[in-house]
Amino acid sequence: MAIYYEEQEQIFTLETVNSTYQMKVDRFGFLLHLYYGKRVSGSMEYLLTYYDRGFSGNPAAVGNDRTYSMDALPQEYPAMGTGDYRSSAVVIRNADGSACCDLRYVSHEIRRGKYGLQGLPAVYAGEEEAETLTLLLEDKVSGVQVQLLYGVLEKEDIITRSVRIVNGGLEQITVEKAASACLDFETGEYELLTFYGRHAMERNLQRMPVEHGNYMIGSRRGASSHQYNPAVILADRHTTEDMGNCYGMVFVYSGNFQCEAEKDQYGQTRLMMGLQSDYFRYPLAQGEALVVPETILAFSDRGLGGLSEKYHRCIREHICRGKYSRQTRPVLINSWEAAYFDFTGETICNLAGEAASLGIDMVVMDDGWFGKRNDDNSGLGDWQVNEKKLGCTLKELTDKVNEFGVKFGIWIEPEMVSEDSALYREHPDWAMRIPGREPVRSRNQLVLDFSRAEVREHIFNQICAVLDQGNIEYVKWDMNRSLMDFYSADRCPGKVTYDYVLGVYDFLEKLTRRYPDMLIEGCCGGGGRFDAGMLYYTPQIWCSDNTDAVDRVRIQYGTSFFYPVSAVGSHVSAVPNHQTGRSVSLHTRGVVAMAGTFGYELDPAKLSPAEKAEIREQVRDYKRHAALIQNGSYYRLSNPYEAAYGAWLFVAQNQEEALLNVVMLETHGNMTVSYVKLKGLAPEAVYEVTAADAEAGRIEDSGRLQAFTPGRRYFGSALMEAGLPVPVEMAEYPAYQVLLKKMI
Repeated sequence: MAIYYEEQEQIFTLETVNSTYQMKVDRFGFLLHLYYGKRVSGSMEYLLTYYDRGFSGNPAAVGNDRTYSMDALPQEYPAMGTGDYRSSAVVIRNADGSACCDLRYVSHEIRRGKYGLQGLPAVYAGEEEAETLTLLLEDKVSGVQVQLLYGVLEKEDIITRSVRIVNGGLEQITVEKAASACLDFETGEYELLTFYGRHAMERNLQRMPVEHGNYMIGSRRGASSHQYNPAVILADRHTTEDMGNCYGMVFVYSGNFQCEAEKDQYGQTRLMMGLQSDYFRYPLAQGEALVVPETILAFSDRGLGGLSEKYHRCIREHICRGKYSRQTRPVLINSWEAAYFDFTGETICNLAGEAASLGIDMVVMDDGWFGKRNDDNSGLGDWQVNEKKLGCTLKELTDKVNEFGVKFGIWIEPEMVSEDSALYREHPDWAMRIPGREPVRSRNQLVLDFSRAEVREHIFNQICAVLDQGNIEYVKWDMNRSLMDFYSADRCPGKVTYDYVLGVYDFLEKLTRRYPDMLIEGCCGGGGRFDAGMLYYTPQIWCSDNTDAVDRVRIQYGTSFFYPVSAVGSHVSAVPNHQTGRSVSLHTRGVVAMAGTFGYELDPAKLSPAEKAEIREQVRDYKRHAALIQNGSYYRLSNPYEAAYGAWLFVAQNQEEALLNVVMLETHGNMTVSYVKLKGLAPEAVYEVTAADAEAGRIEDSGRLQAFTPGRRYFGSALMEAGLPVPVEMAEYPAYQVLLKKMI
């Protein structure tokens, strides 16, 4: 059992292998939060305190008791209108215009298995892996009912939360704000870790103290965004990578979101995750319901690394689905940085021939293969193969590519439309735009209204007609602009932001069911929709449009706090890099790209024989270690924003081998030596160094590199406590990749 109900005290306790989550229905029917943290025993009700709080109001039910106030008590799902002046998890606008929802406990249900969410992605688990608690709360005046859903994956150390809001009254209500999770902490000094960015520089770590006031991040862009990731960490002030308490919230949603951290007048902290309240006004008629997307909660008393480990496992094994959720991904080469829009079928075949000679598994034909699409100003929405440009049919092209022993993939952008397209000329009303106003353009394209079933169906049929033409084994799903003109011809504008995302999910669900063996990679100008919601449909996402190896060390570092390496699209690109102009060695680019789903973004025909030989070795190395990289435990060994190097480690579950990766980010005169400490090894075991990269000869021959010399042996305890000295070299951004094998 993971869920317990103590009937006399009306206390609910959720337990995972390392954590306890507890709440209580009090004598007035309010659902109060008692505790979340390291596993404990017994009732935590003693933590509640009652004092006369002055200007904090008191519910009518408590009579003259001025010591009882919702403005000071920790709550499971605080609603506006009950005397709590802190941020609310839910705001309901009633038919009379009032914003009030007094939620009281009605009933509960405990059952085996994990709840699912209609039309939304969510953590999945078998009947023996999870339990579900459903708590029903109701506002007696309006008839509004709120179902709080809790999923407990005991062995995975994961608790999920979602909410279903039902209008059980006679008159229409409007949901103006809805979170799926709220955590109230009565004590503690915390810091909030968020992951901010911009296009081509996503998920930079920001760590700041939670001070008095309300701090909010989120997205109003229609996608989870490059600017903020829908995942945060609340950590004790002195929490490090390896020590201290911390709590995670990951929103399983790909649209507008809102996360708030608030420290109140009494020093209590509230953390909430849910739907973004701007542009959101969701009307519910009698009997209608709104489902708030799921939030994944996790607690670690082993620091940030321990928290990441839980999320990596949960997303890899309980979010990602299908054939490729567990299977090693093909090494691919994409045509975009090799040719951009300037290609023919012959170009793709030549790329396939080069790929075959290098050991690369797949060629992907990127943007430019359809309609009148020779630049980014036209053609989106016209999903018909441009056979004149290719010089052949799509089937003929895929057959030719397959003859090289290479798989074939293709790029699509289904959610977008160009004004210069046959689709837009025929159906201008299908694009999101506010009547009487000129649309806001971005990249000279508009957004199709995917909240409308007929729009989705038309695009779906076009895309399937293309995918059925040949042996297409991979699709890159892109989205290259944010939403702005939130308007739909057949629904309330306040519903559009939510219903649009559900439309995207509906399309993806149908696509994955029709093509169950196809690998789909998500993309939104790179990492603009890198979230757990998309990973439910696409087991990997293009991490960033920035392929510069040095920048990618930091981008992939931030990504690793929640998302497993198997979800991170990462490739070796040409130099000078197309986004930064920086030149980094092919070896360093390879080491960085192997911290993800490995591939290439370049034209092999422009490479020297020596570079091609190095790529062959890289591909062999990656395939040799793919299982370890994809399924091993991942450890951050440095903070690349502070240290002179970026370092990370993959360790096999049985601790038999480990793959160490180091990239030097700084070089100075008379350089000091950096020591990298390993993690996750068997302390009493002896590990032997084996060079696993293309520069093995350089490591063997240089005395300065003796710590990494193949054949050297170290105890696991020594590697973890004292570490290895990183070589000091006269070079720009040198990198090292070393395999350690357990000998004893």
